[in-house]
Amino acid sequence: MPVFFCHRGSPWQRPSNENTNGLLRDYFPKGTNLGVHTPTDLIQVSNELNCRPRKTLGWRTPHDLFATLYRQPVER
Repeated sequence: MPVFFCHRGSPWQRPSNENTNGLLRDYFPKGTNLGVHTPTDLIQVSNELNCRPRKTLGWRTPHDLFATLYRQPVER
C-alpha cells in the first residue's frame, strides 16, 4: 500500500483531517481542557460525528461505511 506523508505546516495536503478538526472545534473550542469532560461526553461527540453524512464518503456516514466494510450490522 502506498503511503503519503504530508509536509509539516501544509494543511491543504490533508483536507479530511482539517475538516474533522473544524467539526471537533464546534464541540471543543481551541484551548479547551478535555480533562474536564467525562468519557461519556467524548463518546457522545464521537457518535454524533460518526453518524454525520460526509460528502467525501458519497453522503454516507463514517459509521455506516465502517460497518459495511467489516460486514457488521449497523447499531445506533
